[in-house]
Amino acid sequence: MSFRIALSGMNAASSDLNVISNNIANSNTTGFKESRAEFGDVFAVSPYGVATNATGAGARLQRVAQQFNQGNIDFTGNALDMGVSGQGFFTLSNNGAMVYSRAGNFSTDASGYVVNPSGQRLQVFAANPDGTTFNTSKLTDIQLTTGDAPPQVSTKVQADLTLPGNATVPVKVPFDAADPTTYNHSTSLTVYDSLGASHSQSLYFTKTANPNEWTMQAQIDGVDVGTPQTLAYDATGALVSPAGGDITLPPYTPPGGAAPMSLTVDLGNSVQYGQKFAVSALNQDGSGTGSLSSISVSAEGVIQANYSNGVTRSLGQVALTMFANPQGLQQSGDNAFSETYASGQPLHGAAGTSQFGLVQGGALEASNVDQTAQLVNMITAQRNFQANAQMIQTQDQVTQTIINLR
Repeated sequence: MSFRIALSGMNAASSDLNVISNNIANSNTTGFKESRAEFGDVFAVSPYGVATNATGAGARLQRVAQQFNQGNIDFTGNALDMGVSGQGFFTLSNNGAMVYSRAGNFSTDASGYVVNPSGQRLQVFAANPDGTTFNTSKLTDIQLTTGDAPPQVSTKVQADLTLPGNATVPVKVPFDAADPTTYNHSTSLTVYDSLGASHSQSLYFTKTANPNEWTMQAQIDGVDVGTPQTLAYDATGALVSPAGGDITLPPYTPPGGAAPMSLTVDLGNSVQYGQKFAVSALNQDGSGTGSLSSISVSAEGVIQANYSNGVTRSLGQVALTMFANPQGLQQSGDNAFSETYASGQPLHGAAGTSQFGLVQGGALEASNVDQTAQLVNMITAQRNFQANAQMIQTQDQVTQTIINLR
């Protein structure tokens, strides 16, 4: 009986060494979670239970338990590398079957889908039409397209400027953009039509004979858009007319087949005081065609495409998954885990909500293996193996003594 007890101890120590060896081998594996061999004692059980003088029948390996403590977050600078700081697994589709991983070393395949080295597709919550909220009730693959971002037609121009209170009425009238003596000041900016073509819009300001009154004339590509619009200021220099400061221009049809442009000029922040003309802000809401320049990932897991025209588009939000019992997950190889009955049902959510951790873009979670601790464990397991081997040798000597009795 002692032979079998010692043999079970050697088998247990050997299993422990196997687990430790696997941990050390994966000390540089991205997102790897170390394992721990857990053992239980063995007693011979009869229908009446265990005898009070039972000595036990050895040890056995009960389970190899994953240790899901946090690994270090190492910055890589690669746009699609992601690390989870806190709870949660990346959710991946393996040809339709869901698997889960802490390894976020992603790239794109030939079709533009975001995949891990095994070709499993990253799952996200798709962006709603507003681009700021996401449909958290459905998981979907995320695909990065390399096509251009469509243009955005200009609809509003904001001009924050100061008109000089001591300006004089121009000597010549009527207004002529080619004759600077018919107006006081001007400024210009670029606007875009529905096809993304750029156009130069100019605003001309002319002092009238009435106190605190100006006119504004808009042009696009040198063509008058509407007639001069009256601007009135009070004695403190604040704009009083038009109310709110918005001037809606009549539609302008650009050449090239684009749709008519309907622009509103916002002069709500314009003032009249001082002695100099100054423009503090001149903005518009349109853009031309843009090409994909970079990808970024926020702490909430929102994957954004950044285009050369300044447009930023949300492509989806990384779907994280938690389990009631992560140690019940089944290892699937290549840093992936599968759901089991013991793990409980998957709970999907977004980073930064509930108990889910945050996503660090441009970084990876390193293996959580502590090599120093593993080497100490290896020495302990080795001593256990040697002690059990010595027990077999001792038992053999006792047996040999008995056999040699005369």
